Amino acid sequence: MKATKLKRLQAAGWKAGTAREFLKLSEEEAMLVELKLLLVDAVRRSRRKHGLSQTELAQRMKSSQSRIAKIEAGDPSVSLDLIMRAFFATGAGRQELKRVFSETEKMAA
Repeated sequence: MKATKLKRLQAAGWKAGTAREFLKLSEEEAMLVELKLLLVDAVRRSRRKHGLSQTELAQRMKSSQSRIAKIEAGDPSVSLDLIMRAFFATGAGRQELKRVFSETEKMAA
């Protein structure tokens, strides 16, 4: 959030904080949420990089376009397993997965 907007909200009596604070997530829970969001973003980027539509990715996974949309939207009902299956179905490999995990390490540092 921009600093000017934050100041304006605080002046109006609003409190600002993080999603972790609001949801009272443990460190491990927060890390899992961050990892899922990174992977969701990686699915979207990889799908686009490989020139696939959501429908084409769904066909590769024997799933539906709406399920791919839920994956890419970070829907909480989507399992980590399904996110990973979608990631690999885009044509991404272990090297791309290593890059996602290295992004996670950079965020934690």
